[in-house]
Amino acid sequence: MEANYTVSIVDKKKSRLKRGILKEMYRLGSRTLAQLAKALHASVPSVTMLIDELATENWVQEIGTGAAQYGRKPALFGLRPGNQAIVVVDISVHDVKLVIFDLTNRVLDRLDVNLRLEDSVAFLESLKGPLEEISHRILEHNLNIIGVGCALPGLVDPRTGINYTYKKLNRPEQSLQQLLAHYFDSPVYLINDTKATILGEHRFGLAKGKNHVLSINIDWGVGLGVINNGEILQGLAGFAGELGHIQLQADGELCSCGKVGCLDTLTSASSLVRRVKAGLREGRVSKLAEENFEDIDVELVIDKAKAGDELAIDLLNEVGGELGKGLSIAVHLFNPELIIVNGVVAKAERLITRPIEQAIDKYCLADFRNKLVITVSRLGEMAKLYGTQAYVVQSLLEHEEIP
Repeated sequence: MEANYTVSIVDKKKSRLKRGILKEMYRLGSRTLAQLAKALHASVPSVTMLIDELATENWVQEIGTGAAQYGRKPALFGLRPGNQAIVVVDISVHDVKLVIFDLTNRVLDRLDVNLRLEDSVAFLESLKGPLEEISHRILEHNLNIIGVGCALPGLVDPRTGINYTYKKLNRPEQSLQQLLAHYFDSPVYLINDTKATILGEHRFGLAKGKNHVLSINIDWGVGLGVINNGEILQGLAGFAGELGHIQLQADGELCSCGKVGCLDTLTSASSLVRRVKAGLREGRVSKLAEENFEDIDVELVIDKAKAGDELAIDLLNEVGGELGKGLSIAVHLFNPELIIVNGVVAKAERLITRPIEQAIDKYCLADFRNKLVITVSRLGEMAKLYGTQAYVVQSLLEHEEIP
């Protein structure tokens, strides 16, 4: 009995160290044996043995040599881009993206679907066709799916997978999480889209290596990701950062949440399109009046603004001003060094960041603003996809699903 207990302890320690090696390689890329030993507080011979086992199991491989000041150059090891893969399901109010990643963040396949998120059982039924198609592609590529990540809007509790905004996706007989598990036969992890975006920025984007960052996700709603002391702020149930539902106008428009005058009603992509259409109905002069009224969307508004259209520029300026006003609250609360603008409205670039900066200058104390940088994401939509992938890898390693 004592011998079995000792073997169990040794196996657990080995498994923990193996997961630590994979985590280091996923986060930092290729590593030497000495670098891994230092990070894991283990001996080089122990790490060498574990690397050999992981190589035999097709998790890692030798990928070259590192720099050395003197003597022989050390071998570099990294994750093996083999058949181990992760499925990322990106659900938004305007479409669905299904992306297959390998462990080196390389996209192996992708399916974009014109399917809008609805709080209904019908949405889950409509999702089955695309899931079936991507499942066939997985078989064709001979991939082994080790995990599934799903990013979607709403109040998502990452521990339970419950979406408190889109309640009908949680039906007991077949929830969204159960549906994904059925098609891919792997652990499934749900995450709020803004949390996924800030995680992607923190691991692979402009927030990498930074400790105090805000990521404002301006899409069909407005979400705020917060990195505080190097950690992503989740809150009690994963709801932290719902900036879109702070009230800015006591007598404003009715929000989808049921309250009045929320930031969402003033600054989201749908709000911008509504304002443009209202301006056209009032007879404001714009190149947008030449377009089919029903075809006017946020991308078209941004394109016209970049081409110099006065109405589009004015309304983007108004949206940016309101965003800056709302963000000023977050700046005073979190004292960030960087604000990253993400989402579809971020495509407006300086047309949206300039008024945000001006509003923060107006509403924030000067000492908060002096060292603050506001910029547009370089990753774009990939921030959310990379972040969801990273969340799956992190969850698998923490829950001892691999290796």
